[in-house]
This record gives sequence, structure tokens and C-alpha cells, in this order.
Amino acid sequence: MGQRPGRTTAYLCFALSSLLLFTAIWIVVPPPSYPLLILAVGAPEAGVWLAVGAALITMIVYRDAATSRVARVTLCFSVATIVLAILPLLRFPSTVRRFDAAMRAGLGENYLCAVPDPTLRTMRPAPLNPVELFTGLRPGAARVERGVRFAVNDGVPLSMDVYHPGQRGSYPAVVQIYGGAWQRGEPGDNAAFATYLASHGYVVFAIDYRHAPRWQWPAQLADLRAALAWIVEHGQEYDADSGRLALIGRSSGAQLALVGAYAPGGPRVGAVVSYYGPVDLAEGYRHPPRPDPLRVRGIEEAFLGGTPANAAARYRDASPIAYTLRPLPPTLLVYAAHDHVVEARFGTLLHERLRATGTTSVLLEIPWSEHGFDAMTGGPGAQLALFNTERFLAWALRSSEPARCTISPGEGPMGGPAPATAPGPRVSPPRMPARSPRGTLRSVPTPHNAAGRPWPVERRVPPRRLPPR
Repeated sequence: MGQRPGRTTAYLCFALSSLLLFTAIWIVVPPPSYPLLILAVGAPEAGVWLAVGAALITMIVYRDAATSRVARVTLCFSVATIVLAILPLLRFPSTVRRFDAAMRAGLGENYLCAVPDPTLRTMRPAPLNPVELFTGLRPGAARVERGVRFAVNDGVPLSMDVYHPGQRGSYPAVVQIYGGAWQRGEPGDNAAFATYLASHGYVVFAIDYRHAPRWQWPAQLADLRAALAWIVEHGQEYDADSGRLALIGRSSGAQLALVGAYAPGGPRVGAVVSYYGPVDLAEGYRHPPRPDPLRVRGIEEAFLGGTPANAAARYRDASPIAYTLRPLPPTLLVYAAHDHVVEARFGTLLHERLRATGTTSVLLEIPWSEHGFDAMTGGPGAQLALFNTERFLAWALRSSEPARCTISPGEGPMGGPAPATAPGPRVSPPRMPARSPRGTLRSVPTPHNAAGRPWPVERRVPPRRLPPR
């Protein structure tokens, strides 16, 4: 009877270590079904919790490993869990450097120099906040108005949630479009992200749209355009400057954001951000991911009312890549290398087409993440995506032009060494006509690098207008 508590503890630790290892496996193994897809989404982003749990079990069973087979197996399971769980963090530094290079190549070597100093001071100071790995994103404070009606389409009332900064003023507008296979979701999704943007000087309109299969394409595009028209007309009432407008969407919402920004007929859009959005729906139907845990073909048939063979026009019109025939609004594409819903190759395909038209495009591919990774708001993938999204939006919507841009020779914007390759093109932010005469330099606060040193080499950034609609 005296040994029974120890044996109970040993078997409990074995069960827990087995569960942790089973969860961690999906960091590297493709998920064949929807329940396992949920684990594959969460495990890489919650790896720090898996590692902590496995480390605690290791400390409990370590002393008994020499005499107990159960303890030895438990120890092996726990060590394997720790190794798998920390893989994203081990890859994080090299991914940060690669993303930094991609941002500078796409937006200009010194793209942050035109961003006003007050904006720079409020942005995330580093790509990773260790505390948020445990707590999730700490979004700050914002005012929220829920259920603001913007249209009634075909008898269906449509509303949005509006997130305001804490103080009155005139702020850039960001339209957030939720994902959910075009079949589910609501404006309240991704509330922490919207609150974060609002607390950092944006007015966020989180809109609703009609769902498939009851409402098929192009009903969703009509709803988005109704929301944009309402924002243009009423945005000033909510402190939003509709002349500085960006769209951001996730998954199916990203497809709507891209088409809304690219297709003729809508208001002028200053920038668009796509988190793992479908790009070529016919190609996605013909070559679905393997494994295919969400059954992509069935989702697209419900959304478009057929297959590429009998609904070719709908598949074409709903594909953002179909509009890459002319310069388009600046685009940030964030994809997950392990995505088994919208494969990362689609991000590469759209990025290459955009660059071929002269469109400003940045592609960021997170090497450890799965589709929907940013649902874990404090995970390393979500933090890295937010860090770069915030900078992209600041460049696109909040830059001053023309501006005094400075950077130290041989030093990158994050305070580290610059890449060995030649600097990328100096691309100016896509703003409306400049407030000061062309060719003059306006005095703006000089940004500082991570080491606290100013970037002292002065360069001129020529203004560039948005492409015509």
C-alpha cells in the first residue's frame, strides 16, 4: 500500500506525457482530419505551454528513470515533446531576418523613415513579446460600437463592429473581413486584433457578409462594396479618414479583401493585407491540398454554385489572380508553410504576378505555421505576422511624403547588419497627393534603430500615387 501513490503518480505522468507528445506531433505531421487540423493550428503557437508541461513531468519522473520502465518511457516522451515544441522558437530568429529583408525589398530599404515619430514609438518594439506567449495578445484599450447597420441586401440586415482609438481625431480606416469558408463567422471574430489596431491609431470596421451556400458569389462582394460605400459616406462620423483605407482579411475573408481591392468598381483602396487567402479558386479545386482536412472542393462548390467545369466564370471572377493585369494597391501576403487548406504556393503565385505588373507586394511565409495560426494571438506566428502587418499599414496609410529618409550604411532597420545584396528599390508610400511641393524635403523626426542610434544617411523618397481604379 505504501508504494501505491508513487505508482499512481508515475502512470499519471505517463498519460500526460503521452497526451502532450500526441499534441506536439502535429507541429510536423500533416493533419488528415478536421479535429487534428485544430491541433496542428494550435500546437506550433502554443509550443511554449507544451514545453513547460513536458519539462515539469521530466522533473517529476527523472529520479525514478533508472529503476522504472514507465518513468523511462515517460521521460523519453517528455524530451521528445520539448524538442518538437521549441522548433518554432528555434526557427524564429532566421525567419525574422528573412521577413525583414522581404519588407525592405518590397517597400524600400528605408521604408519606415517616412512614418511619423509618434507612430513609430507606439508600434511593437520587437517581433516577439515573451510574455504574450503565455498571456496572448495584450491589445490595449479601444472604444467599440457593435451592431452598426450598414445595409440590407436582399432582405438580409448587415452590420459591423466599429473599433475606435481612445481619443477623438482623424485616423486611417481598416476594414476587417473574417474568415470561415464563406459559410460561418461574425464581425466579432478577431476582436483582439481589431482592438490592438484601434488602440494604436486606426479605426477598424469589422464587417459582416452573407454566407454560402444560401448566398453564393457574388453576393459577398456586393456586401463588401456596400460596407465600403457606407464607410466612405459615414466614416468621418467615426473619426475615420476614408482617404486612407486598407482592407485586411483572413482565409475566405482575405479572398474578399483581395477582390474588393483589385476589381474595378469599388472605392479607392490604399493597401490590402491577406492572411492565407485563396488566390486561384479553379487551381485550388483541381489540385487540393494533401491531406485535405476541410475538403476544399466541397467548400468551393458551396460558395460558387458548381465546379470549374460548369461555373468557370464564377471561379474566374472570384479569383484575385484574375485581376493582376495592371498595377494594383500595395499588398501584404502572409501565408503558412504548413497550410493544408490554402497552400503557401498560392501566395507565391500571386506575389509573382503582382510584381510582374509593377505592384508593390510583400510575401511572408511562416515556416512552422498552419492555416488559421493567428487564432492563437500570442503565438510566435501570430506575433510575427502582427509585427510586420503593423509596419506595412504604417507605411501605406500613415507615412508623410515627401520625407527625409535615413539609414546607416551596412545596418538594417532592425539594428542588425544589412544584407549582402544591393539595397532594394526606394519605394514611397501609396498616398494621395502630397501636402508639400514635389521635390522638397520636409523635416520629420529621424527614426532610431534598435541600438538607439539614428540612421544618418539622407535619401529622398519620390511620391507615388495609387493605381487608378
